Amino acid sequence: MTWTRDAIATATWFGRLGFVKQWEHRFAPDLPLYVSIVRGDAEIHLSEHTGDARSGTLLYLYVDDIDAAAAACGVDAVGQKDWGREFEVVDPDGNRIRVGALNR
Repeated sequence: MTWTRDAIATATWFGRLGFVKQWEHRFAPDLPLYVSIVRGDAEIHLSEHTGDARSGTLLYLYVDDIDAAAAACGVDAVGQKDWGREFEVVDPDGNRIRVGALNR
């Protein structure tokens, strides 16, 4: 789970990595939004509720096509590690998203 100021905007931002909104929930119209986004078997919960999670955390995602993911995120250079390639971006709420692809 990650905390967000605007769950819909953050869900849209994650769309560049292939995530789509699965569902959303509010206990009442004037209360914070809670949203689930999915990509394949991966599910991330985005919460506008203060205290549900703290911003600045790190989320790691594996992708099949790291070059396409990097291009979708506006990243020019993908780093090479011993185990594979990766890059890092920051979502609208300051959470770090590291995206990697294993060497095959």
